[in-house]
Amino acid sequence: MAETAGLYDLLDGLSVPSPNAAAKATCVVGGMLAGADSIDDLDLLRRGGMTKLFGGVRAASALGTFLRSLTHGHVQQLDKVNAGLLAGLTARVPDLLTGADVDGIAFLDVDDTVREVHGHAKQGAAFGYTKQRGLNIQLATISTALAAPVIAQARLRKGNTASATGAGRMLAQVNRAGFGGGF
Repeated sequence: MAETAGLYDLLDGLSVPSPNAAAKATCVVGGMLAGADSIDDLDLLRRGGMTKLFGGVRAASALGTFLRSLTHGHVQQLDKVNAGLLAGLTARVPDLLTGADVDGIAFLDVDDTVREVHGHAKQGAAFGYTKQRGLNIQLATISTALAAPVIAQARLRKGNTASATGAGRMLAQVNRAGFGGGF
């Protein structure tokens, strides 16, 4: 589905200084979809019949090196890939946002959540309004009266960041991607 929605074409534009960046990015996404929550867990793509589902599987160590090479600019490029992929999926699966047509209404919500982390070396973790040491994730979701929320944009922030910080910028990014002005 991701291939027909244009994922590989969108990833070809990455400027990451790593060979086969698009293949490595798809391995990371595939690993997360399969339940990986750490670099070591990405090795699950090399087990069982997973190699038949995912072509060009890379070793977890290679994927870790790839992830560590990403800069803030690369993350912004991946945000653009995400917006393009969501647009491609919406075109491919019209019911993804059922009711979000010219006559319908689509709701755009920006909210944050804090996820508790453990260990003192976790970069960006801080005590925030939840009184837990964690990372703050800001999400922009799109929904309709007939469709469940779909994540249009996500941003990882320091744990002690105020909820509303950056909401205007996130709304502007979602709008530029074509999701804020109606479908």
